Amino acid sequence: MSLLLPANLQQCPSPSLSPSTPLFFSPSSFSFVGTRLRCRLRLVTSCVTSVQSTVANGSAPAPVVVEREQIRLGLPSKGRMAADSIDLLKDCQLFVKQVNPRQYVAQIPQLPNTEVWFQRPKDIVRKLLSGDLDLGIVGLDTLSEYGQENEDLIIVHEALNFGDCHLSIAIPNYGIYENINSLKELAEMPQWSEERPLRVATGFTYLGPKFMEANGIKHVTFSTADGALEAAPAMGIADCILDLVSSGTTLKENNLREIEGGVVLESQAALVASRRALTERKGALNTVHEILERLEAHLKADGQFTVVANMRGNSAQEVAERVLSQPSLSGLQGPTISPVYCKQDGKVSIDYYAIVICVPKKALYESVKQLRAVGGSGVLISPLTYIFDEDTPRWGRLLRKLKL
Repeated sequence: MSLLLPANLQQCPSPSLSPSTPLFFSPSSFSFVGTRLRCRLRLVTSCVTSVQSTVANGSAPAPVVVEREQIRLGLPSKGRMAADSIDLLKDCQLFVKQVNPRQYVAQIPQLPNTEVWFQRPKDIVRKLLSGDLDLGIVGLDTLSEYGQENEDLIIVHEALNFGDCHLSIAIPNYGIYENINSLKELAEMPQWSEERPLRVATGFTYLGPKFMEANGIKHVTFSTADGALEAAPAMGIADCILDLVSSGTTLKENNLREIEGGVVLESQAALVASRRALTERKGALNTVHEILERLEAHLKADGQFTVVANMRGNSAQEVAERVLSQPSLSGLQGPTISPVYCKQDGKVSIDYYAIVICVPKKALYESVKQLRAVGGSGVLISPLTYIFDEDTPRWGRLLRKLKL
């Protein structure tokens, strides 16, 4: 009879056995007492104790990059963040192919060396730290809470334009809080003492205490609550809450409000990577470069429109001066002015000039009005999909962070 041990125990050092010595136990190592099976495995017990002690003392060695050919990208597995992540990649011509919606792994054909793994956001952060993932899309709030400023986590792109929210303190609208409007006033309320601290219900047990300490608030305690945090003050189990806020509607419906100075951080979705993976895993840096270029080009074009119009004029210079004389047109990218040729009486001549400008959505209607006011006609408008610059600014920033 032999007993197979886990790999981590097989590699545990022993004063009497070398790491390569196979561990097994003969039937004589076992004895029966009543109906119980007792195993005298002092070596195993010693190894387990040693491993637990190492982890408990925080002295466990940093995870190493395990050799594998595929680059692993972690995406949120459920909810709005999951759908928005897939949609963003699709808009960048990176199509996530999932054979079965119940499967946790998928492919991106445009990145043949990359696997997609669907995970809970907090697990994406944890697995980036453990080396099981190389890249991930998560909210900055999740990254800050579970990453806890670990230097191995590096932000590749901090603003993916979805998942916008902020982490904030909210207090009741009633009772002793009715005239409290700021974090300073909340902290100075005479009710709080060492025996009766301010009770904060939150799921952010790292960011919460850190924020309170940074603001010099001493008499405070944190707890987690089952279900919606917004109910905690009304139930009497907390004095205030620290939670994510998007529109603020849920707070209002539960008779809660934010206070001045109570915002812990602003958050949105970000592309995050493992520093070790980028510097040690073959192909990881090239994959990040391609993803980042696609993201930059698409996000820069998001909300931008190309406006094309024809305009009569004596020269391109004269047309440009007319266009740039308008306040809504002078600060835009362009104009690009090209001659429009036509043939009259057997001769080729310049009859019009074509003007091309890039306009943000919020300035679109006013820009068209001013373009028509200076003689523009036949105005065509089309949304921009990509704007590729000569260089990707965040790529250079990433290389500097990696000291490459």
